[in-house]
Amino acid sequence: MNSLLVNASLLLAAGIGLATTTIEKGPEGSSRMTITKAAAAESHPYVGMWVTADNHVRHELLPNGRYDEARGSRESAYRGRYKVTGSYIEYWDDTGFTADGTFVDADTLHHGGMILRRRP
Repeated sequence: MNSLLVNASLLLAAGIGLATTTIEKGPEGSSRMTITKAAAAESHPYVGMWVTADNHVRHELLPNGRYDEARGSRESAYRGRYKVTGSYIEYWDDTGFTADGTFVDADTLHHGGMILRRRP
């Protein structure tokens, strides 16, 4: 297998969570790489939308370990990956910014000096 394909596959898998890679032989010896995204390895009860009382910050935790945060009228103002360990959450924004927070209970998240509540 071509080392460039392996490296690309590993980088892609690291960015999207778990993935499977398939290398298929095509006509005349050509190769085609297929990467299939899989669900996150660990599930947690905090997946979903979290919002501030004024609805200015809308923070969606996606089941694939990614988040998408809107601020005011700016949709997807921040995007990145996150990891939940118990009631602690760590964020890595796609631009390199990091943050963390704590789930106080099933419906309350303290993050960056804000209090967010689960939105059904």
